[in-house]
Amino acid sequence: MKTAIFIILRIIVLIICLSLIFIGQKTVGKSELGIMLLGLAGLLGLLYDYNRKYV
Repeated sequence: MKTAIFIILRIIVLIICLSLIFIGQKTVGKSELGIMLLGLAGLLGLLYDYNRKYV
């Protein structure tokens, strides 16, 4: 049960991070770059969390 909740949370975070990247790509500016970097940091955090058990 606990692992299912974590999987659902990770999927929600993935969707949020991808939507931040897509929203940031629509226009050009410093604030949109910050939004895209925030989404990228979230994706890297998810990747780190996934690979942490294999290191």
